[in-house]
Amino acid sequence: MTPYEWARLASAPLLPVLHNRVRSEVRRLVRPASASGSASPCRILDVGGRRSPYTIGVDAEVTILDLPRESDVQHKLELGLNERVLERIQARRSNIVRVLLEDMTRCSLPEASFDGVVSVEVIEHVPDDDAFMAQVARVLKPGGWCYFTTPNGDYVKNEPPNYNPDHLRHYRREQLEQLLARHFARVRVVYGVRTGVHRARGLRSLSPRRPIRAAVTAFSNLMSHAESRGLDEQSRRTAHLFATAWKAPA
Repeated sequence: MTPYEWARLASAPLLPVLHNRVRSEVRRLVRPASASGSASPCRILDVGGRRSPYTIGVDAEVTILDLPRESDVQHKLELGLNERVLERIQARRSNIVRVLLEDMTRCSLPEASFDGVVSVEVIEHVPDDDAFMAQVARVLKPGGWCYFTTPNGDYVKNEPPNYNPDHLRHYRREQLEQLLARHFARVRVVYGVRTGVHRARGLRSLSPRRPIRAAVTAFSNLMSHAESRGLDEQSRRTAHLFATAWKAPA
């Protein structure tokens, strides 16, 4: 691994809960494939992953698929990819083997070419979410898995003062289960990450240029980790939905 990746792993407890939960659960999904004795490595597609921080240290070959950063909203919210981000990916990451700039709903990747698909906080931005899921199912191998997170629409509303102009919808748990069930054989959707002051403060920068603010951010994330345990069935005061779905075996 690169020095950047080692540094990210070392600082994991000080990062937001979402980062650590996604990485931990993706590693758990990858392990059965790694233990199967297959000669070929596990192949993961990270849709909308930008720098794909959630796959650092994961024993897999990662392909990132994302849109080019073009619109004002994308620039403001740091969505999509540009040349600067691509240069950073090449310099900092060891398990990313390919980066594609295209729309997942019109994906050109071959059928049944990935063991797993990861998409973190992406589907709420996608106009045609059904086409998106159909393409995810198409590129997965039989028996493959996909892992999604998205804002918890049972509690988090896309309204001022926290309005995001690029969010098209916030799914309720039942809505997300129904969407996934149209394309996958088995689906699991749970809640997670406690809302509140510690989560909000933990989303701020950990820049060493502002040491006091960085210390407050780190402490808040430690507290947020403690507050966010055991919330899989708690719809209120949770920020995200975490979904895992499996394609039917051959």
